[in-house]
Amino acid sequence: MTPLTKVESAAIPLALANVDTDQLIPARFMKRPRGDGYGSFLLHDLRAEAGNEAAKLDDPLFQNAEILIARRNFGSGSSREAAVYALADFGIRCVFAPSFGDIFASNAVKNGVLPAQLAEGDIETLLTDGLIAQGGAVRVDLSDQMLHCGNRVFHFDIDPVWKKQLLNGWDDIDMTRSYQNAIEAFVEGDRVKRPWAEPDRDGPVASG
Repeated sequence: MTPLTKVESAAIPLALANVDTDQLIPARFMKRPRGDGYGSFLLHDLRAEAGNEAAKLDDPLFQNAEILIARRNFGSGSSREAAVYALADFGIRCVFAPSFGDIFASNAVKNGVLPAQLAEGDIETLLTDGLIAQGGAVRVDLSDQMLHCGNRVFHFDIDPVWKKQLLNGWDDIDMTRSYQNAIEAFVEGDRVKRPWAEPDRDGPVASG
């Protein structure tokens, strides 16, 4: 995965709550190979509704936006990882919301997408911010857990383990490997403390 440290781009203000994974990518598109890209399917059906907030994804003001701001319970519903594929393939690297579906948030981190929690009041402020509405750039700094919008700064929450993974571009296996020295030290120490627990690698001795 590509490490995520700082992101600066326009932010799409999606004033919708309870956006579930079925809406993020309708099931009928999941039969297609991931290699073809899922970005065009992101919020497909909502984008087609006249006047729907999701139509902003097609607004030239938000072309190449890497940040999405939404209301509570983003990514609820089924556990389909393809919902995150659609976001990532569209180019979204950061999603801000007051709360997320648990499985969605975990899947997001595994695909290099930041699920950043902001207080509900801060989200409402950003959704109506003039700079954001005009497609102006905001900046996300994951190290400091700060979102900079004009002269205002908002602090967001992220699980510390997920933060470490995103900053380093690590998946779960990479995260485990980062503790290799500690794991080896434990194994060696345990071998001394409990020699009887060491498996017999030579197998039983053949008789007679």
